[in-house]
Order: sequence, then C-alpha cells, then structure tokens
Amino acid sequence: MSGVTVRDITRDDIQNGFLEALDALRPASHMEHDTCREIYDEIKDDPNRVVAVAVLDGYIVGTASLVIERKFIHDGARAAHIEDVAVNTKFQRQNIGNKVVRYLLDVARQKGCYRTTLDCNDNLVGFYTGIGFRRNGVSMRVDHGQNRTE
Repeated sequence: MSGVTVRDITRDDIQNGFLEALDALRPASHMEHDTCREIYDEIKDDPNRVVAVAVLDGYIVGTASLVIERKFIHDGARAAHIEDVAVNTKFQRQNIGNKVVRYLLDVARQKGCYRTTLDCNDNLVGFYTGIGFRRNGVSMRVDHGQNRTE
C-alpha cells in the first residue's frame, strides 16, 4: 500500500490509532491512557526494545515490537524476537504487516542481531514465510496470573 510509512512509536501515537491496531490481536483500546504512557516511557528508555508503527494519513494502522537480548552463547551475540504484529482490521491485506515486520528486521540487522525469531499461529505461516521466515522448532508457553490467556 502506498502512502504508508513505518517508524518508531511516539507518545502521541498511543491516542492516534495505536491501541485500535492492537485490538486486532487482543482488546487494547480500553486501556487507561496513563497506563499506556507509563508503558511507553519504560519502553522508550530501553535500547533493546523497539515498537514500530505503520502510519497512513497521520493515523496509526499497524504495529509490531522487537525485543533484543544479549546471549551467553554465540560469543555474546544479540538475538531479536518480534512480538505483537497487528494491523487494524480495516486495513488488513494491504501489505502493512509486511512493511512493519521488514522495518523491524532491518532494525535487528542494524543492531547486530544474528537472528530474528517470532511465534505465530498456523494460519499465519504463509504470511511469514513470504517475508523470509522459516519454521524452526515448536513454540511453548506457560501463562502466569491474570490476563495471560491464549
């Protein structure tokens, strides 16, 4: 989709479509703005976390996050993990998710990561293999406490 730009999130994006884009994954637009600003402040100060947003006509239509960790293996190299890829349901199937993921892959390369991984549902495997990902192992999880389902 032309006209879409991808960049790092700013504080103003929270009230400009960001939470509605996340609603495509899980309800988020109900969050208190003070809570969102607190989360934003924590993330912006962490050089190992990046939240990207896709912007169309000044409105946030998609997002994804990148988390980077330093490894004891691989001689201390860095590995990246992409999380929370979401596109507002009104804008899906317009190549926006692809652009956001590719943006974060570039960030991971620039930060010297030797790999980038992500977890996805089976119905999204084709989307991610089209970007260059390949199946690798099995994802497993343990949920801790409230609001930790799915």
